[in-house]
Amino acid sequence: MAHPRRPPLLSLCLLLVFAAAANALHFYLDTNEKRCFIEELPTDTVVEGHYRALEWSETEQRYVENPNLGILVEVDELETGHNVVKTRGPSDGRFTFTSHDSGDHAICLSSNYGTSWFTNTHIRLYLDIVVGSTKPDTEHDRSHVSELSQKLRDLNMKLEDIRREQQYQREREAAFRDLSEETNARAVWYTLAQIGVLIATCVWQLRHLRRFFEDRKMH
Repeated sequence: MAHPRRPPLLSLCLLLVFAAAANALHFYLDTNEKRCFIEELPTDTVVEGHYRALEWSETEQRYVENPNLGILVEVDELETGHNVVKTRGPSDGRFTFTSHDSGDHAICLSSNYGTSWFTNTHIRLYLDIVVGSTKPDTEHDRSHVSELSQKLRDLNMKLEDIRREQQYQREREAAFRDLSEETNARAVWYTLAQIGVLIATCVWQLRHLRRFFEDRKMH
């Protein structure tokens, strides 16, 4: 039995390159046709997808739900070729996966309409992909907390050094103020002593001159 050859990746129609945290779009598929999207993901990133497929009804001339319609979801890591997800679901379903390695990931969807290759139908597929945050790195968080704790300890030590330096400066200022006040007091007493000596000298000289003139007057 001949199997259909999977078309190369470059021949697939890439409708959108996801670059945001959440992406919603709709596109059209034919029977057994595959559409792929490229998403660049960091390591350990959670991705959630929700799809809803409607089939064209010739009778109603519109897209309607068909419970027999299935959707095949495949996710591959382009660099390593590792298949992350391969699951078949109903016409309205969800898929979730976590990236193991950083790099481009191909998210491919195709219709799975029974086992007949002669069925020809048109499908409108709504797709919403949400790229979540990376998994918490506990070891990194611990190292980050330790680093912050060390920085806080260093900051506290610097603050303590500044406090001791300020206390030392205040003590020096107080000692300098006391020395200045003592020096000023000594200067005042020295000035008063000089004034006293000058007054005493003047009095003595006046008395000496008075006696000198009195003695000369008597002679």
